[in-house]
Amino acid sequence: MTFDLANILGLIGSGLMVIAYAYSNMAKVLSFTLFNLLNLVGAVLLIYSLTVHFNVASMALEVIWAFIALIGLAKALRKGKAS
Repeated sequence: MTFDLANILGLIGSGLMVIAYAYSNMAKVLSFTLFNLLNLVGAVLLIYSLTVHFNVASMALEVIWAFIALIGLAKALRKGKAS
């Protein structure tokens, strides 16, 4: 494995998604804005990485993950749950 830009950004994206998951399990009060933003940015970084090092199953998962995070983020912002 080479540590090119695509792999580095993919690792950062994975890290953000793990942080979001840990946050959702540890936070006393969950900010849906932060949770969905971390997931969205993580998924977008992984999607970029997958455009360079393609894997169809991972790409499908990340596109769906980004879509769900985008919907969640829009819903949180619309309802003012940015706390």
